[in-house]
Amino acid sequence: MAATKRSPAEELDVDGVAVRLSNPDKIYYPRLGPEGGTKRHLVEYYLRVATGGELLRALHDRPTHLQRYPDGVEGEEIYQKRVPAKRPEHVASCEVTFPSKRTADVLRVRSAADIVWAANLGTVTFHPWAVRCPDVEHPDELRIDFDPQPGTDFDDARRVALDVMQPLLDELGLIGFPKTSGGRGLHVYIRIEPRWDFVEVRRAGIALCREIERRSGDRATTNWWKEERGKRIFLDFNQNARDKTIASAYSARNTPIATVSTPVTWEELASVEPDDFTIATVPALLAGRGDPMATLDDVAHSLAGLLEMAERDAAAGLGDLPYPPNHPKMPGEPKRVQPSRDRDRKED
Repeated sequence: MAATKRSPAEELDVDGVAVRLSNPDKIYYPRLGPEGGTKRHLVEYYLRVATGGELLRALHDRPTHLQRYPDGVEGEEIYQKRVPAKRPEHVASCEVTFPSKRTADVLRVRSAADIVWAANLGTVTFHPWAVRCPDVEHPDELRIDFDPQPGTDFDDARRVALDVMQPLLDELGLIGFPKTSGGRGLHVYIRIEPRWDFVEVRRAGIALCREIERRSGDRATTNWWKEERGKRIFLDFNQNARDKTIASAYSARNTPIATVSTPVTWEELASVEPDDFTIATVPALLAGRGDPMATLDDVAHSLAGLLEMAERDAAAGLGDLPYPPNHPKMPGEPKRVQPSRDRDRKED
């Protein structure tokens, strides 16, 4: 089969910075085809939410990994953590330390041009850390991921968030900002003061998730092992661990219809569907009602209350929970053994 002819490169003006758009007619979303699924459509979407400020606000000064699909979403995925050595002068980096103690220079997003440049590399989804450069050891964001398990769906996640999490946050004096994941899940962000390390922020997240679990009427779980989760929403506390990232607000996803992880108000959450939000529909939505996360930085909360809850849980015998597999064994962490394979548990 003959290779598809490349379309001529173009130059985009991104807030006064020239950014190259190569092969703009290449199909990135085959189901959408040339009328809505080309590289041009994706890059122009990112141009809109970058220069409009919504995505730049979500990524600004954050070390960011790039989930790239240079041959489209049905092609090979490249999950790029290190920023390319060959890059334009406007593209900066900052150093992060992984759980392995190895370090890397990661993309530091500072301008709309940085975002559009990355989109031209085939970046479909941006994955920012919950920290800002240069202080990459103290997160400023607590993130809760509502992950539907088999037998549950987005509506189940939304109901737990609305029925349980929102009233709990009000009770604790915390402001949460929900967004769709772009798939079946749901994310809620809480801006926090950047004075706690990853271990403490994760511990606070576990305490919050455990309280949601207790109040959920068996609709949510913090069980790390899939075999113990059942038909419940998994509250992924480990999204607060070092080097764990979530698709940013306004990031496109590698779905057939180019869905977007989209912030919504708590009122909107009651009726929206994830497929409502795509690279074709989100720009008009923003033009009509603005960005629900525009005020996310207005208040930075203390974690003192959640850490007190963690202390009470510990006193009641609820200790730490397992870390992700790429982390070294952490102090106080339980065994990373699947329960059905735990010989000690079987013997008990």
